Formats: sequence, structure tokens, C-alpha cells
Amino acid sequence: MVDILRYLTHPQVEIVPDIPVPQWGLSKIGTRRIQNLSASSALANTKRVVSSGETKAIEVAEILAYSLGVTFEIHEGMHENDRSSTGFLESTAFEKMAGRFFTNPEMSVEGWEPASAAQTRIVSEAEVLLASHAEGDLLIVGHGAVGTLLYCHFANLPIDRKYDQMAGGGNFFAMDIASQQILHHWQAMEEM
Repeated sequence: MVDILRYLTHPQVEIVPDIPVPQWGLSKIGTRRIQNLSASSALANTKRVVSSGETKAIEVAEILAYSLGVTFEIHEGMHENDRSSTGFLESTAFEKMAGRFFTNPEMSVEGWEPASAAQTRIVSEAEVLLASHAEGDLLIVGHGAVGTLLYCHFANLPIDRKYDQMAGGGNFFAMDIASQQILHHWQAMEEM
């Protein structure tokens, strides 16, 4: 049996402009989607659950780990790209900035962590996990931008937003742990 790494992005969040984005939690829709996943057998071979330190990712990891009967680990270095310099941005402004982030990976766009630096960080974190993983499937719960950067690395693709997850979050890609070959691009978690 092939052991699989799944990178799952958090689904929909409760947007609260006055609270820093890393502290946002799941919305009712996002919570319901995760609860539905936890009630399925899709992750039955998962032996290890790892989360970024952001509230929304921790909430996902906690629900899934509990349903699997495993504990979850928090790895602070797996956070989303640092975009605290601009704080909360309305949807249109955010999409424009995200486009610039992916288009200019070596540059800091208005103080955001450069995509190349975020990729180096998330890849390093993932490699530590892979090196210490014993057996069974590994689930990493994280975020869209750094998840896309991780996907690009393992798929041997350039940093490009065309490899980004679908809107709404709650998507995953899968990789064979032994060969480190991507098994599939982003899919909605409901397809697991």
C-alpha cells in the first residue's frame, strides 16, 4: 500500500476585519464541510495530522484528528504567507495582491513575504515532516498560497497562480510519500 501525503487547505472562514487574519476561525459552512469529511472513511489510513499554528487550520486539524483517534501537531512554520503589512483587504484588492504575489515571486509586494521565501519555508517544514514520518498517511492542514507553493515544488513547476487551489478553500492535493511524486492536482475535499 502506498503511503500518501495529503495537503488540505482550510475551508471557508468567518471574516472579521478587526481581528488579525491568522486568528480567524472557520465559518459555519467551513465547519460543516470538515465535519462531513470527518464522518467519512476518506482519511482512514491517516496516522499523523499536522497543522499550521493559525486558528482556522488548528480547528480543521482538531476535528479530523479527533475523528481518526490520533493527536495532532502544530508546526508554526507552516503558516500562510506573511501579509500582515497590508492587514485585511477586501476581496477585489486581495485578489489583485495575490496575483502580484505569484507573478513576482522574488519580490516583496507591499511588504508581503515574497513567494520564493514562503516556498523555501513551507518546503523546509514539509521535508522535516517527511523525514520523520514513520508509516501510514500524513495529513497537513494549511493554507492556499503556501499550499500552492508546496505543490509547485513537488510537481517541479514554476511558481505560478495557475496552479492555485479552487475558490473557497477546503481543497487538497496528494503525493506518494516514498517517491515524492504528485498523485493529483487540487481537488475539493468532498472528492476524497
